[in-house]
Amino acid sequence: MATLYRCRTPTDWLCPCGRVARELRRAGEEVTEVRVPWRKDDRGEVAALTGQRHVPVAVIDGDAICDSKRVVEHLRWRASGGAAE
Repeated sequence: MATLYRCRTPTDWLCPCGRVARELRRAGEEVTEVRVPWRKDDRGEVAALTGQRHVPVAVIDGDAICDSKRVVEHLRWRASGGAAE
């Protein structure tokens, strides 16, 4: 089970948050999405998890991962069995 903190963009094709959502589904993860406010000042929950207020943030197996590229890398690493590349 993963939790994805993402922007309010209504599609999965216009922003990095959508890329993470697509990759999570592709990886077969059950995902709970949390749409955060537009204003970064109102993203206290994201700041509490990561120390910053930017999205996307994916919480996978209790680990908060920020930045879409890092989340995708992590998912691909897990799919490879966690082996060093």
